[in-house]
Amino acid sequence: MSTRPVRAVRLGPLSVTALALVSLIGLFAFCWPLFADAGSAVTSHAGDAPWLFAALLPLLVAVVVATIADCGMDAKAVAMLGVLAAVGAALRPLGAGTAGLEPMFFLMVLSGRVLGPGFGFVLGAVTMFASALLTGGVGPWMPFQMLSMGWFTMGAGLLPGAARLRGRGELLMLSAYGFVAAFAYGTIMNLQGWVLLQGLSSGISFQPGAPLDENLVRFLAYVTATSLGWDLGRAVLTVVLTLTVGRTLLKALRRATRRANFEAQVTFDGPGRPSPGEPPHRTYVTYEPE
Repeated sequence: MSTRPVRAVRLGPLSVTALALVSLIGLFAFCWPLFADAGSAVTSHAGDAPWLFAALLPLLVAVVVATIADCGMDAKAVAMLGVLAAVGAALRPLGAGTAGLEPMFFLMVLSGRVLGPGFGFVLGAVTMFASALLTGGVGPWMPFQMLSMGWFTMGAGLLPGAARLRGRGELLMLSAYGFVAAFAYGTIMNLQGWVLLQGLSSGISFQPGAPLDENLVRFLAYVTATSLGWDLGRAVLTVVLTLTVGRTLLKALRRATRRANFEAQVTFDGPGRPSPGEPPHRTYVTYEPE
């Protein structure tokens, strides 16, 4: 019997290509302020850049479509995606106004771990989109949030030992990942908002065309002053929830994937159409895992 984990969506060549393209464009959209020189056209329109990069949203939708088309996301996978995205969207506003406590990050880590990087990326992006609609948080930052959460959840699916690592060792690994990735999510999202603060403060705001080291120091000061406490709350809550209820939720998610049998393929065994006058033949349906 194969010990490989069951995946709701397996990334194929088309999905990997689309995901890589969106990720490269996304990295540029996040990091351009650190590398743009004073004479670049982008720098001269620094205030408009977040709106221009909001064009990432159609590309993210294209990744979802490509994943469905290339990997055959069936009705069961779509149903699980809808349930987990709805739960994640409902969890996000519960503590977002209190020291950055966002329990949805814990759910994304465990879901990505069980269901794999392909499903994880789609789940992270869709959850952020649903959350934005639920809380009224639609704006130029939404595509950046979708991409960042897609990376966050996909990263959990890329962690080693998916087939064999279980128990306390797995929980400790997921906790460590959740802690580090929670800070990474907050830091990379700060790059998007930092551009909008140009000129407000000489010490922490973005200065278009400034040298890389100077803007990097400003950015680190901005992160420390504005979001470090929020990121710490998010990271600690993710660790606490993973260590306390992670084992139970991991078992539930794995049980659901086994029962859904995402990777089953239907084959029809039996003779062809009967000759005239012969009784109809029976057709047997078997389900064979890949």
